[in-house]
Amino acid sequence: MDIRELAKEVITNKGGIAKSADFVAAGIRAVDVVNMCNTGYLDRVRHGYYKLAEHDTSSEEQLLATLIPKGIVCVESALFHYGYSDFAPRKWSIAIPRSMSRTKLDVDVLALQPYYVQPELYELGKTTDNFDGVILSVYDRERTICDCFKYRSRLDNEIFNKALNAYANDKKKNLKNLSVYAKKLRVYKRVTELMEVLLNG
Repeated sequence: MDIRELAKEVITNKGGIAKSADFVAAGIRAVDVVNMCNTGYLDRVRHGYYKLAEHDTSSEEQLLATLIPKGIVCVESALFHYGYSDFAPRKWSIAIPRSMSRTKLDVDVLALQPYYVQPELYELGKTTDNFDGVILSVYDRERTICDCFKYRSRLDNEIFNKALNAYANDKKKNLKNLSVYAKKLRVYKRVTELMEVLLNG
C-alpha cells in the first residue's frame, strides 16, 4: 500500500480527521505528512489535525466533535436544533470554558461563534444529542432559553420572540428546571415575567 493510500485509510478510520499521532502510529513519518499537504493531497485543519483534500468526507458536525470536544452547542445553534428557530446559523454557536485557550478555536474549516462561560455555569444543563448522525454536547431546552435572556443583546428580536413562543408550546418543556437555571444564571425575574405572559396568555 502506498503512503497516500495508508494516509487515506488512517483518516477514514478516524471519521474524516486524523491527528499527527495517528499517522505516526500507522508508520507514516512527519515529513511524509508535510509532503502530502504540500502536494495538495491532505489539508491541514489546524495544528496537528489533517483531512483529505480532494473529497471532504467529514461533516461540520464531525469536525466539531473532533476539533473542539469541549464545546457545547448553545444559543442560536441550539435553538435551531430544537426547532425553536427557522434560521440556520452560518456559524456554530458553542459554549466553551473561559479557561480554555483561544488558540484551540483557531480552526479554518469551521465558522464558530464562541460563548465564553464561567466554569461554575459551564456544565449547567449540558446534555448530548444526535446532530446528523454525530453525537454532540448541547445545552438542554431550559438552559438554551435562559441563555436567550442572558445574551439578549446578541439576538435578533424575531429569533428571540419566536424561540420563547416555541418553548412555551413545547410539550417537552420542564418549567422546574427553567426556574432553577434562571436563578443560577441571574435572569430569573425576566424569565418568569415573560413566561407567565406566554403560558397564561
